[in-house]
Formats: sequence, structure tokens, C-alpha cells
Amino acid sequence: MKKLFSAFCLAFLLFAFSSCGEKEQEVVITVEGFGDIVVKLYNDTPIHRDNFIKLVEEGFYDGLLFHRVIDGFMVQGGDPNSRDAAPGAPLGSGSNGGTLEAEFLPHRFHKKGALSAARRGGPSNPEKRSSDCQFYIVQGKTETKQNLEKMASRTGKEYSEEQIEVYSTIGGTPFLDQDYTVFGEVVSGLEIVDQIAKVEKNRSDRPNEDVMMSMKLKKK
Repeated sequence: MKKLFSAFCLAFLLFAFSSCGEKEQEVVITVEGFGDIVVKLYNDTPIHRDNFIKLVEEGFYDGLLFHRVIDGFMVQGGDPNSRDAAPGAPLGSGSNGGTLEAEFLPHRFHKKGALSAARRGGPSNPEKRSSDCQFYIVQGKTETKQNLEKMASRTGKEYSEEQIEVYSTIGGTPFLDQDYTVFGEVVSGLEIVDQIAKVEKNRSDRPNEDVMMSMKLKKK
């Protein structure tokens, strides 16, 4: 019995180790007229990772738009209502029928290139649950250490030395940390995010000319 228990414990530890070391899934986001953005999905945000993979495999995102772009902030897409949407039609309220539980982790933050889940704001969403399909990619801007310290004292958020270094050199949107789930990051094609963010748009931040996407899983 003791040998059996020891063998079980060893098997469990090996499984846990292999899960922690599992290679992160990458997704290729092809943006019509711009090129490819490759993102990797974090294994420590499994709810968002698995949901995103499922939608990509189903072709959910093919033909949808980046419907909201703000230079110096982010580019957002994934609204199912954006498929074949009339020019200028307001977008951003669509869903796939539900929401996802938030997965806030202190070491996953809104650096430039972060892949994050959009969500409904305000008191109607006290648990800060994520949209089950809409996402945004952070463009952001650099912040000085002094500004981050002021932000921390005002909001009660804490920024690690790593975060301060990244936000002051690469940039991002630190004020969104622990309010929106970060579940991946861009590994190539960040310049395309910059290009999308700079397109001409209307008063609702929708690009005047459609910025259409399609997605596929990259083989591990």
C-alpha cells in the first residue's frame, strides 16, 4: 500500500510539472491589408485561454472587425455584430451569449502588446467578468516612475519593479491592471497594432474603413 501511495504521489508530481511546463498556444491574427499578429495565450489563465482557442477553432473571429481603435491606448475587436456591419454602425455591445470569470494575476499586466478581455464596466458588473469574445490588444504609452507612484497612491494599486521598468520603457496602460483580465501577449507583429491604432476613424472610434480579421491556431 505504501509503495502504491508513493507511486501515485510521483505520478501526480510529474503531471503537475508537465502541466506547468506546457508550451503556450499561439494564435495567428491575420489583419486584412496589414499582415499577421501572432499572440501567445497564457497557461495560467485557463478559462480565457480555452475559450479563445475554442472560438478560433470554430472560425468565430473570421470576418469580424477591429471596431474600436484609440491611438496611444488599444485596438479592440471580436464583436460578432461587426460581421457585415453597415458602415458607421455603432459596435461593441455584442457577445457570444455569456461572460467569463475574471482571472486577475499580479504578474500579468497591461504592458504594450498585452492581449486582454474586454468587459462591461460599472456597477452592473461588480465581479468584473469578461466578455466571452471581445478582446483588445494594448498599445499604450510610456509612464514615468513618478506618475506610476502617483497612480498607485491614488488607486491603491501596487506596481512591482518589473512593471515600473516595463511601463517606463516599453509602455502600456497601467491604470487597467487588476480591472481587466490579461490572458496573452503579442510575440510578433506589434508594429501592426501601431498601424491599426493610427487609422482614420469616426467619433465612436470605429475605423472609417473596415479593419477585418481572421484567426488560426499556430502548430505547437
